[in-house]
Amino acid sequence: MILSGLEIERNLGTNIVIDPFERSQLNPNSYNLRLHDELLVYDDSPLDMRRNNRAHKIRIPPEGLDLTPNRLYLGRTLEYTATDHFVPMLEGRSSIGRLGLFVHITAGFGDIGFRGFWTLEIFCVQSIRIYAGVEICQIFYHTIEGDYERYERGKYQNNTDIQQSLLYREFEEES
Repeated sequence: MILSGLEIERNLGTNIVIDPFERSQLNPNSYNLRLHDELLVYDDSPLDMRRNNRAHKIRIPPEGLDLTPNRLYLGRTLEYTATDHFVPMLEGRSSIGRLGLFVHITAGFGDIGFRGFWTLEIFCVQSIRIYAGVEICQIFYHTIEGDYERYERGKYQNNTDIQQSLLYREFEEES
C-alpha cells in the first residue's frame, strides 16, 4: 500500500523525516522535493564502471541554467529524508516530465532505513532551463510485509551531498 499525503504528515517526526518540511509541498499520496543549487557533471568520457570517474560541480545561478541534451547531470534534493518503517520511492513530477526532463534514470527505489539526500540523475531530451528550488520530483512511501533488515551501511547511506556512482567499489571488493 502507498501512504496517503495525510498519513505521510502523521508519520513525520516518528517514522518519516523530511527536512525541511513545507505543508504546501504535500500531495494526496506523495510529497514534492526540491532541487538543490548545485549539479555534478562527469569530466571523463567514456565513463568507466571500474574507477572513480572525475567530475566537477556547477552552480545553478538565480537566472537559471540551460541544460544540454544527451548529457548526464547529477543533482540532489534540497530535503533530507529518512525512514525506518516504509519503502521510500522517488518519481519525477508530471509537469517536469512533460518538459522532457528526466530526474532519475533507474534509481527511484529506496531502501527502508535510507537516510540522506536523494541524488537525481538528470537528463533532458531537448534544451531546458532549470532553476534551484523548483519542486522537481516527488517521494512516496510503501508499506512492507514480513520481516526485514534496515539499510544501514550501504555506500550511499548518510550522504551529505551529490553522490556520483560508487560502483567501482564493488569491483575493488572482487579483487
